Amino acid sequence: MEKFTEAQIQDYLSQFDGWEYVDGAIETTFEFKDFKEAFSVMTRIAFECEAQGHHPDWSNVYKTLNIRLNTHDANGITEKDFALARAIEDIIDSDSEN
Repeated sequence: MEKFTEAQIQDYLSQFDGWEYVDGAIETTFEFKDFKEAFSVMTRIAFECEAQGHHPDWSNVYKTLNIRLNTHDANGITEKDFALARAIEDIIDSDSEN
């Protein structure tokens, strides 16, 4: 998988609200109503990560979820990171509609 240039990363990031390029990864933070909601969404994201064979660096403290994505094999950002970011956004959006 080909590593993206800084210009490509910034171009892709323009399609996402709340995601930033920081220290070699794209990252974002989500706030939920409570821990139960945060953990529920994390579980849904985990299943998507398994399906894509791509896994985030993430942390959860109470109702806050921090997610960092990069492709370790490519030593940078690739299409895989943005595909997973899009899927995460879709999960978050579908959760907020319920």
